[in-house]
Amino acid sequence: MRNASSIALLGMLAMTAMLAQACSSLSGSGAGEDELARRERIVEPKIKEIPPPDLGVTTSRTSPAMQAELSARNATGLPGGTLLDVLFDFDRATLRTDALPVLEANAKRLKRDGVTRLLLEGRGDEAGTAAYNIVLGDRRARNVKAYLQDVGLSVDLKTTSYGKDRPLCFQHSDECMQKNRSVHFVVKD
Repeated sequence: MRNASSIALLGMLAMTAMLAQACSSLSGSGAGEDELARRERIVEPKIKEIPPPDLGVTTSRTSPAMQAELSARNATGLPGGTLLDVLFDFDRATLRTDALPVLEANAKRLKRDGVTRLLLEGRGDEAGTAAYNIVLGDRRARNVKAYLQDVGLSVDLKTTSYGKDRPLCFQHSDECMQKNRSVHFVVKD
């Protein structure tokens, strides 16, 4: 009986040793690791950025009829240039330092004109998905609303987000994309 248990124990040890060796070679930790890494490496082509063709003029993203409709929808309710848009950095919703004087000037103008209802329209540029830009525009509008409330503007402030679906500027250029990364003020009186 003792002899049979010794043979069984030696058999189990031998099986364990062979199993351990087999597992280590499968996991890549054995001598064949370099060969395995060479076989598994996938060479992907580099992404090549192709700039849009330079036609001498900036190209528009929308038709002239749609531009006219969007321009009418983007009106502020006050004479042009009265309220400035608050601009944001790419993929950011935090207020820039150059936005603070714009916000304070807009707040003074709104108080002076006796505005009681205001809509803050958050927007994004053409980069990213429509859903992501809706969320980003909402965060931008809410940050502007919080700042205006902190400086004591006591008007009915509503926020909305159009993301990239209602641009203020229609060309495909850096200046235009900067204008679209904004919060636009619309007087609702």
